Amino acid sequence: MGIRLGIVGVGAFAQGFIPLFNAHPDVDQVILCDLDAEKRQSNAEKHGIVQTSPSLDDLCDTDVDAIALFTQNWLHGPQAAQALRAGKHVYSAVPPGIALDELRAIAEAVRETGNIYMLGETSYYYPAVIYCRQRFREGAFGDIVYAEAEYYHDWDHGLYAVARWRGGKNWRETAGVPPMFYPTHSTSQILSITGARMTHVSCQGFTDRHEDGIYKSNKWNNPFSNESALLKLSDGSTARINEFRRVGHPGAVRMTMFGTKGSFEHNASGAVWLTKDRSERESLDALLTCRAAARRVEGDMDKVTADDGTHHTVAPVHPVHRLPDAFRGLPNGHNGSHQFLVDDFVRACVSDKTPPNNIYEAARYLIPGLIAHESALKGGELLEIPDLGDPPTDNRLEID
Repeated sequence: MGIRLGIVGVGAFAQGFIPLFNAHPDVDQVILCDLDAEKRQSNAEKHGIVQTSPSLDDLCDTDVDAIALFTQNWLHGPQAAQALRAGKHVYSAVPPGIALDELRAIAEAVRETGNIYMLGETSYYYPAVIYCRQRFREGAFGDIVYAEAEYYHDWDHGLYAVARWRGGKNWRETAGVPPMFYPTHSTSQILSITGARMTHVSCQGFTDRHEDGIYKSNKWNNPFSNESALLKLSDGSTARINEFRRVGHPGAVRMTMFGTKGSFEHNASGAVWLTKDRSERESLDALLTCRAAARRVEGDMDKVTADDGTHHTVAPVHPVHRLPDAFRGLPNGHNGSHQFLVDDFVRACVSDKTPPNNIYEAARYLIPGLIAHESALKGGELLEIPDLGDPPTDNRLEID
């Protein structure tokens, strides 16, 4: 028996996910929901979907089993809690919220309702992160000493269009969101490998000087276009997180990690695995590079999947054997992550098992950024990072 799922928000980002949810063998029906009636109807026709809903309130009153949120990022927290309280499983695009109280409300709703919550964090399924999780489990790193992760995305690389889509005619009011309110692409890389949590943070901000004035006047009272955080972790290691929105760089989501035995380095020159005794120095580019070529299943080569020009399909390290055959030839953006995100969420709903990127892990990805921004406003003061508790260790969805 499959699930009925409603997708809330049918803008540009949702286009990479609607075909996947619609094709998944354990999804019986997809319902599209958007406040814009014209967008709602045109997308229903485009994707061959019959039923639509005019609002989240209306959708929550239906008998759908699950709701996937692709709305403006500052709406995710309250909408997730509302849907959970309405008896629905919830998939949320990042970030999970923009305030600590929002995350607490989601966690409370999950505990009280028993419903599934999963954050759609793409970095969890990036090839380098998958590779490093495997090496960490093998003990190849030894003890982690230091890690660094970064999300570099300059405004000139499409962010103006995104801000206008999200904010409408008053887009400037919401555009200047603190970079550290969107840290999960970076933090999740480190935390999903080691299972540690970030306990203390000191952060510095770069006061923006650009003539567009986005960071001079905004609803967030935020002057920073770039923020750099230094963090202490529960395993004794240290981490550096960079969130840059004004940077002379083509853009990157990447991570480097140093252990007492081995290390993984990733920069503009490529990715490499190194060991202390110099016995191993392995270039990982071939293993970790996503290509527009399709995956092989049981000896048959798929047709080329959709490619948006920035993100490609899968890398050799991706465990494509566990994806539904129905996904063959469908879109798979953000370094091969989209199909895994959809599949893990749907399987968690059907099996009633806790997925990766559950609310406890999602909170550990986001809260360090919220506290880091507070530290930056205080000139780098060292602050303690609150925690919502450990994710459950039993009844976890098996994904390997």
